[in-house]
This record gives sequence, structure tokens and C-alpha cells, in this order.
Amino acid sequence: MKNEIRAYNNILELVGNTPLVKLNRIAENLTGNFYAKVEAFNPGHSSKDRIAIHIIEQAEKAGILTEGSTVIETTSGNTGFSIAMASIIKGYDCILAVSSKSSPDKIDMLRSMGAKVYVCPAHVSADDPRSYYEVAKRLHKETKGSIYINQYFNQLNMEAHYKSTGPEIWEQTGGQITHLIACSGTGGTISGTARFLKEQNPNIKVIGVDAFGSVLKKYHETGKLDTNEIYPYRIEGLGKNLIPGATDFSAIDEFIKVTDAESAHTAREISRTEGIFVGYTSGAVMQAIKQLDELNAFDKDSNVVCIFPDHGSRYMSKIYSDQWMEDQGFLNTEVVEETQEIQYIK
Repeated sequence: MKNEIRAYNNILELVGNTPLVKLNRIAENLTGNFYAKVEAFNPGHSSKDRIAIHIIEQAEKAGILTEGSTVIETTSGNTGFSIAMASIIKGYDCILAVSSKSSPDKIDMLRSMGAKVYVCPAHVSADDPRSYYEVAKRLHKETKGSIYINQYFNQLNMEAHYKSTGPEIWEQTGGQITHLIACSGTGGTISGTARFLKEQNPNIKVIGVDAFGSVLKKYHETGKLDTNEIYPYRIEGLGKNLIPGATDFSAIDEFIKVTDAESAHTAREISRTEGIFVGYTSGAVMQAIKQLDELNAFDKDSNVVCIFPDHGSRYMSKIYSDQWMEDQGFLNTEVVEETQEIQYIK
């Protein structure tokens, strides 16, 4: 009898079931037990694979998408990559409106995956015709046979994580999770995951991470959009200058804000101490955990799960570039190691 060939039918079958990894050295002085859901293990190297596949497949079931259709989306880079990857397998064209804040690495990757990319100015209001939201809407109107994913206002964004990320974390922790800490951009990851987890145990504390320059934290606290909160910041995929309809604020207990500089340094620290090469928002979520620990948010029995959304390779020209860090004024808080001569083993 011949042995069977064990292979996946295509790359999309690898989406989900990402590992939960205990954080050791970076958490050794923190109170509690800390675990990272490492979403870079998705084939597109980010949590956005989950929503791209779910939304596209729901559109197929509804008969909205057929072979040769065009998929259009606004993205800081990760969702775009996931959509481009899915479009290749499923036979769709892909058009992406991308924020100029996205790293050159991300933009180059999108183009390498066959997507047509429009780079739009980051620091304009959401309703400005130049914003990537408005550009995507215009392209959708102009492109016959297209769909606009609209992840910021698409309830399927939350549903993808409700059906996958939440159940995975619950199973991986044996139901012992006490806290979920996650960044909030579109809000789909934290909201969908939190909804599922709180249905299993309403006492689980859910804390969203926001950026200075974003409106989410204050909106959660007051119910009002305060435009005075809006100013430019550098972290990609975190915070917003609008209120995303894909965020369920009732599923989030509180928000905490982190700075660009501390988040960048903490991402580097994760890579150096845990050997997990993470992106900018992973640094943000770990920085939030440090700040929460200083506020005595955890005890020795806390089982804290944080979500590391993507891979560090997308930030080589940013947080992993000493020149970029220096240009932002971030390196005066960290000693940069000097380049060493190669020493050969004899």
C-alpha cells in the first residue's frame, strides 16, 4: 500500500490555528503569566489573513464575487497583502488604497503580489477625497464588477475573529485566560475575539491598546468623537481618526495609550529577548502590558493573552532601521550597539 501524500490544496488552508507562546524573559519582572498569540504564523504573516478569507468567502457564497471580479480595499498594508494572496488563489483582480504611513516594505510586497496600489496621504481627514477611505470608495464606483471590503465598517471583520481567534485562545488556554490585551485599529480582532471569550467567561478583562493621536480611547470613555485628539503619529495599524463600525466598544473594558517611541523599542526588545520577530503593533501591545503592570492590573494568578498581529520583516525600513529610529528622535532613549568585526570559529 502506497503512503499518502500529505499536502495542503493551497496556501489559504494554512490560515488560523496560530500558536500561543509563553513570554519568558521580557515578562520575568512582571506579575502574572503572559502568553502571545503569534499571528505571524498565518501564511500572509498577519492576523488579517483571517478576515480576508472570511469576507471573500462570504461574498462568494452570496454570489457577489465570481472569477474575474475585482476586490478593492483600504489598508495599512497587512489586510492588503492577505487580500492579494487570496485573490491570486481565487482568480480575482486586486486594487488597494494604502496609507502613505505604511512602510515601503509593505507597499513593495503588495505590488509583488500583483495588486494595483494607490498610495494616499496619511494625515488628512477621513472624508477628504484624497484619503485612502475615499479613494477606495471612488475606485469601487469606477470599477465594474468590484466589491469593496470596507474592513472598518464590515461586521464580517469581527465575525472572522469571533469564529476563529476567540475559540482558538479559549481552547489553547484551557479556559483559564483572565485578560485579553490587543491593539485596536479597525477593531475587528479585539472585538470579535472579546465577544467570544466573554460569552465563555464574562469576567475576562479586555483591554484595548490605542495610540496618542487617535480618538478611540476617549470615544470609549465619553461616547463622543473629539477631533482635538487627532494628530499625526507613526504606528501603523493602531488607532484611528474615525470611529470604526467594526469595533464593538461594549466588548472592551478599557483602553490604554502607548507612544510611538516606546512601542518601537519594545518591539525590538521582544525580538531580542524572545526570539519572536514582531511588528510595530506587537511592540505596542507589549508596552501596554508593561504600563498595566505598573498600575497593578495583574496578580500572580493572572493568565494574560496578548495578540502579536504581524511579522517584523514588514518594518525593516522603519523600527528595525537605526537610521529611521534616529530620524524620528527615538534613539536617544536606547544605546545602539556598534557594528562588530566578524570573528571566525577556528
